[in-house]
Amino acid sequence: MSASRKVSVLSPFPPRLAPGKGRRAAPALMLLAGLALLGGCADRHSIEVGAIPDDYRTRHPITVGEAEETLDIPVVSSESRLPSASRDRISHFATRFLRSGSAAIRVLLPSGSENAGAAELASRDVIRTLRREGIKADRILVQPYRTAGFNGPSPIRLSFATLKAATERCGRWPADLGDTHENKNYFNFGCASQQNLAAQIADPRDLLEPRGLGEIDAERRTNMLSDYRRGAATASDRSNTETDYDW
Repeated sequence: MSASRKVSVLSPFPPRLAPGKGRRAAPALMLLAGLALLGGCADRHSIEVGAIPDDYRTRHPITVGEAEETLDIPVVSSESRLPSASRDRISHFATRFLRSGSAAIRVLLPSGSENAGAAELASRDVIRTLRREGIKADRILVQPYRTAGFNGPSPIRLSFATLKAATERCGRWPADLGDTHENKNYFNFGCASQQNLAAQIADPRDLLEPRGLGEIDAERRTNMLSDYRRGAATASDRSNTETDYDW
């Protein structure tokens, strides 16, 4: 007796059968072969496309760290008072200090320079300007600093420590721009946009955690609900009316 041959149902092509059974068994075998092919396709390993990060926010992240904000006020030897332009700059700097939440602002006076006497007299205007902007006297620290090696009139320097959002220095080109076989952005792409975004952030703490919810204006909410119940136009209705266009 000849040995019987086993046929695997996973084969995509059915074997030759006896004439009496071929017509009945062929559809079933074809169905099993199709299911086997589909099962083989589903068993393939997944292919990860873009495994190398190509996001400019990943290459040039915005980081938050401690930094020192400074303002130099030039003072010449013949001056005893600050000009109005310098006082305006100090007022703007004082506003930035109050918004930062820093504990103290330092007023650094040059020591040993030719204009040291004039700077000491002008520092009175500096302190008066800071006080006028709402900074208390116990938050203003007056200290000397050495001016060795400084060319020109030594300035009065205002400074305070704060948080600052920034990116790394732009303009780095570690790879050839002509190498485009991976179809990726060049390394410096997006760096300037990230720096501009970091410079526009008013409070870097917003990048670390969200702000808490403010208090609800109960009076404003009551007026709005009263207008809605009476059918009067609310602020949102007026806003939608203003943005409608007649074509």
